[in-house]
Amino acid sequence: MNKQIIIEDLGFKDYKDTWDYQETLFKEILDIKIKNRREDAGLETPNYFLFVEHPHVYTLGKSGDMSNLLLDEKQLEEKGATFYKINRGGDITYHGPGQIVGYPILDLDNFFTDIHKYLRFLEEVIILTLKEYGLDATRSEGETGVWLDVGTPFARKICAMGVRASRWVTMHGFALNVNANLGYFDNIIPCGIRGKAVTSLNVELGVKEVDEAEVKEKLLNHFKTLFEAEFVTATV
Repeated sequence: MNKQIIIEDLGFKDYKDTWDYQETLFKEILDIKIKNRREDAGLETPNYFLFVEHPHVYTLGKSGDMSNLLLDEKQLEEKGATFYKINRGGDITYHGPGQIVGYPILDLDNFFTDIHKYLRFLEEVIILTLKEYGLDATRSEGETGVWLDVGTPFARKICAMGVRASRWVTMHGFALNVNANLGYFDNIIPCGIRGKAVTSLNVELGVKEVDEAEVKEKLLNHFKTLFEAEFVTATV
């Protein structure tokens, strides 16, 4: 079991280019697993964790409803945003500047083969990170992601999640609003859930901007602990 995870920060990168890159890494791991099964090759599968920030983009999961996008093609263009139907679970969400997106591309055979546990661990990484900023974030029953003030009229989502898994290999991941422009969420019914607000860490803390590098460091620390992993930085 290889618990080493290669960390790569892609910086500011187009959604489609990043998706293609994820697919390349995902296929690499799958190909090794297939070779191991067919030939008993005994090859070690790698694990990756990508950080990225996307230009304005809306993505719709495979079970999502197009009616949850409230813009037509012309309006998308006017807002400088793109739209993609993608192969993760979940409905519609927004990615953009000021949002930390994390894509763990893991072979869960190296950790544990339980997709529900995997999702709960991803949520826990976010919950523990926000706790360090004095926020009491929680899960909302039946709704993937991380929320504040669940069970009150002021419930609001701070982190969206959606993953894909095949042969216990994962891709896609989480999107944590840190310094996000929340106005872009007004153009969708986020995650297909009506009547629930969306928030960002800087809004909750009442500051203009939160140090994103610091948030990433905290996220990785909690990820490392929960997954009992070892991190290495990708070499360019």
